[in-house]
Amino acid sequence: MTKNIMESRESLDLDIGRYFMILKRRWFSVTSIFIGTVALSALATTLLKPSYEAEGKLLFRMPSFNVVGTNLLPNNNDGNEAGDLRSLVSSQNPISTQIEVISSPLLLQQVIDKVQLKDENGEPLEVDVLKKKLTLKIIGGTDVLRVSYQDSNPEEAAAVVNTVMNLYLENDILASRYEAEATRKFMSKQLPVSQAAVNRAEVALRVFRQKNNIADLTEETRTSVGIIANLDNEINAIQAQLAEVNAQSNELRQKLGLNSQEALAVSSLSQSPAVQGVLTQLQDVERQLANERSRFLDDNPVIVSLEARKANLTNLLQQQVTQTVGQQPQFAPRLLQIGELRQNLIQNFLQQEVQSFGLNQRLASLYNSRSAYAQRMKFIPQLMQTQGELERKVEVAQSTYQTLLKKVQELQVAENSNTANARIIAQALVPEKPESAKKTIILVLGVLFGAFLSTSSVLLLEMRDKSLKTLKEVREAFAYPLLGVIPLYSNKTNYRKRETDLTTVGIAVRDMPYSLTSEIYRMIQANLKFLSSDKIVKTIVVTSAVPKEGKSTVAANLAAAIAQLGRRVLLIDADMRIPSQHHFWQLTNAAGLSEVLVGQTEFDIAVNKVMDNLDVLTAGVRPPNPLALLDSKRMASLIDSFSSQYDCVIFDAPPALLAADALAISQMSDGILLVSRPGVIDSNSASALQEMLNRANHNVLGLVVNGIIDKHESSNYFSHTSEYFSPQELRKEVVLNRKANR
Repeated sequence: MTKNIMESRESLDLDIGRYFMILKRRWFSVTSIFIGTVALSALATTLLKPSYEAEGKLLFRMPSFNVVGTNLLPNNNDGNEAGDLRSLVSSQNPISTQIEVISSPLLLQQVIDKVQLKDENGEPLEVDVLKKKLTLKIIGGTDVLRVSYQDSNPEEAAAVVNTVMNLYLENDILASRYEAEATRKFMSKQLPVSQAAVNRAEVALRVFRQKNNIADLTEETRTSVGIIANLDNEINAIQAQLAEVNAQSNELRQKLGLNSQEALAVSSLSQSPAVQGVLTQLQDVERQLANERSRFLDDNPVIVSLEARKANLTNLLQQQVTQTVGQQPQFAPRLLQIGELRQNLIQNFLQQEVQSFGLNQRLASLYNSRSAYAQRMKFIPQLMQTQGELERKVEVAQSTYQTLLKKVQELQVAENSNTANARIIAQALVPEKPESAKKTIILVLGVLFGAFLSTSSVLLLEMRDKSLKTLKEVREAFAYPLLGVIPLYSNKTNYRKRETDLTTVGIAVRDMPYSLTSEIYRMIQANLKFLSSDKIVKTIVVTSAVPKEGKSTVAANLAAAIAQLGRRVLLIDADMRIPSQHHFWQLTNAAGLSEVLVGQTEFDIAVNKVMDNLDVLTAGVRPPNPLALLDSKRMASLIDSFSSQYDCVIFDAPPALLAADALAISQMSDGILLVSRPGVIDSNSASALQEMLNRANHNVLGLVVNGIIDKHESSNYFSHTSEYFSPQELRKEVVLNRKANR
């Protein structure tokens, strides 16, 4: 993240620096446009007529009635009496609405008619003109509106402001009365409808309560909850008691071996005298019969008589049992006679059964009661909801009726009210001094517009100018090693019309051996020497993309720098179209490279010795087709011959984008030395040359940037020259540079 922040800051600094350099290069245009714009604005201020501004103030208050709210008159809960001044400022200031009312065409036309405002032609003033000259502004933090008007006539300015405020207050009072009257008539018509709605709502509520036996649902709910809780407690107690009684009854049933009906029958028979008497006789007969059977046979008359008597008694016993219990149950004779203990058990058993039956009846009754209360409780929420809806309808209807009735009464009062929404707290006075702020504003606007126009114009010129203007832009356009940067010394340089057709310094290496330029050329030859460790660079083609980039000057100075090191150098002017080396070295161009190539003269005759270890072969007379001569076997053989005779051969070739000569010679040499000059080369030419060299795989040794103006660069490349080179040498270099640029 820190890295990204640093990169963004560097990018911002570079952009600001770039814009600063653009303004620095175009300072004359920037200054001219800015001064011209400011001068025009200053001239405009002298042509202005004196303007007087009158102002008045309106303080807004709450309206005398509010049709939308529940209360028409101001509320006294805030401690304010009716008509007191109260703030209207909120998230949306209502005064903004009143501003639109004041600036409405209808009110402004009334002002024009009343004050009789005229224009310069004597015609009635237009509403739009009055609106432009009228200023309405809310004073911050208050409910005060400032009304101001500017005019060349101070009395008229004050009259307009006072008329605007008075007419607004009059119209506001009339509008309030009209609104109150219209609202009262409408509400008076709604009163019978509202009263009928109240009656219908009250009748519906009464019918609902009567139908559902409702007195107070809230109290009924609370009471029912208590009753259900008591019933639940009683049910639980009876269930526990019933369980205890059932347990005792089951225990007695098991001991007796009888159910409740059988136990009741046995108890009744044991207490019946008739049954017990017959049973006693039957038992006596059975004893007699048992005794007689031991004495007689079964057919003995005694036995037969006893059997007959037993049968009669048995039938009689059955009849008595039936009469006693109402049925003919089959009981063992032992059950017809029971003891006191068993009789007590049967009585206890029957009592438990009776108690169990009673408890069951009580429990069933409790369950029925609880079910009835629970069923009622289930419907109570629905009843309460319905009752609430009906009560709300009654409340709404009553509230609406009361509100309408109250508003009708209050609106009757409001119809006769003379209170406006505002009052005048400052009348407009006739201004004594004219306004000077407009002149200041015009001057400030002139300065701002001048700055904007000048910078915009310069940026537009820069956008239209496609030339590469700085060393950084040239290096970004050509992705080749930078071998050297050659400065251009000049006190005054017009960037648009700079001396692009002139060289920096003629032969600086020869004429100023101790200068900065000479040292730079020596640095270039040193960089060329160490480009490749496995191959010595001997034949170099010096060219550029377009003319006027100083490639001939670079070639001449580079040849002189290499020759001063004691190496034999041949400088060949291969630019047969526009040769220049014979001008640099003050030679004749009667016989040169073209004559050597066609065989009209020998090399030894055409070559010229200009310095120790430096020979120059001029271009010669221009042939009809220079490329045919340069791209020939004869040229190739000559290059081989020159390479064997000299330590270094330098070709001054034509610009690569205008002629194919440089590219043809480069195929026979060790590589191309590309010369580029800011302000001359443009981005399109640089891209085209880069693509051409890359496509044909030409060996580009490196890049020499010529004619650098240090003050036009974002970085000061030559800031330390005065510390290393003497002032005399620097002044001499500037003087020679001027002579070369004439």
